[in-house]
Amino acid sequence: MCGRYTLFTAPEELAARFDVEPPAFEPSYNCSPGQSLPVITDERPGEFTEKRWGLTPSWADSDDGGHINARGETVAEKRTFSEAFERRPCLVTADGFYEWVSEDGGRQPYRVAFEDDRPFAMAGIYERWTSSTTQAGLGDFGDDGPDRTAETVETFAVITTEPNELVADLHHRMAVVLAPDEEATWLHGDRSDRASLLDPHPADEMTAYPVSTRVNDPGNDEPSLVTPVDG
Repeated sequence: MCGRYTLFTAPEELAARFDVEPPAFEPSYNCSPGQSLPVITDERPGEFTEKRWGLTPSWADSDDGGHINARGETVAEKRTFSEAFERRPCLVTADGFYEWVSEDGGRQPYRVAFEDDRPFAMAGIYERWTSSTTQAGLGDFGDDGPDRTAETVETFAVITTEPNELVADLHHRMAVVLAPDEEATWLHGDRSDRASLLDPHPADEMTAYPVSTRVNDPGNDEPSLVTPVDG
């Protein structure tokens, strides 16, 4: 699975890498579910837009935090994800992700990244969920009663696949990491084009190393989290 990732590459470098306007966001060493994070969508491929990590389908009765991952093997058929896979692909930009291994009775986090720490895109899908009930805003009460507007939440999920040889030692799943020449196909290809990309990225350019267990707390977010520790 993919439950945390990093994105601390400088905005100007990200803009050049993905050919978009520089994003306005704070670097994160511990991107976590529930946070609003920058993605690139098929609708607005020339810029970053922020969406919450945790996909809630449009037909859901309530927004309960959503699904952070979607399995590549079933994403095209499962009702929760199939419409988003068909119509709403996105690039989830990152420069590393975390996986955990059970060691000495605890959970040891490892950071997986390219050896040069370059940014990359994970395959994602996004949704818009609108509440079935509306709520009044403060100061919106007029002569005819409250002015009510529906709440719309934009969310995304990261697609996962079988692990490559590197990640297999850490977890039985990994994020779908797209090669640069696959990113346009993911955003603008058809259903079958996208399905052909749902395989593990080759391990030969990637590295994995243990990091501080402070990563385990999503409230911790600082540069020291990506510093290697003795494993």
